[in-house]
Amino acid sequence: MNAPELPKLVLPGDYLGAAEEFLPGRGTYENRGRIYASVLGTATVDPRDRTVHVDARNGIPEIQEGELVYARIDEIKTAMAVCTIVSTGTSRRPVPGNPEGTVHISKAREGYTESLSGEFAVGDVLVARVLQSRPSVKLSTAAATLGVVAARCQVCHALLTAGPKELHCPRCGNREHRKLAQGPRPGGPAEE
Repeated sequence: MNAPELPKLVLPGDYLGAAEEFLPGRGTYENRGRIYASVLGTATVDPRDRTVHVDARNGIPEIQEGELVYARIDEIKTAMAVCTIVSTGTSRRPVPGNPEGTVHISKAREGYTESLSGEFAVGDVLVARVLQSRPSVKLSTAAATLGVVAARCQVCHALLTAGPKELHCPRCGNREHRKLAQGPRPGGPAEE
């Protein structure tokens, strides 16, 4: 038996199917044996368990294993950096509850890392991959495309710009090192 054709975009209250045929899933509710959409989004049926669910168009972002997140470094300890997760890579909405994540020293970069203070600084914004989402959030910046995307000078707090080998402060001239994400750099494109 094939899954029925559901509308591509559904509104809250749109009828999705009978409870005898399907199980209500995420983004749906059941009322008197009928399943309705509870959010604006795209309705789909999982053929394995016959669950109908609606993926919200502008839903509340959730942290999932394997996805990219933007995080701000709040504290640097000996073996880990403690971060506040600001948003996911797939949503422009902030993650509710200011969830905390950690980057262990072994997950900061490929190979050996002697000290996290040479990789990150408090206040840096980084892009990281979620390794574990429950019970605590564990992050990695080991891949070349992951790492710091915005940093401030530790002397005068101006936004740092990326040079060929290090970051420099256009205000006070201070030079600093970070584990930078390849691609867009703090302060704009890399200088030549």
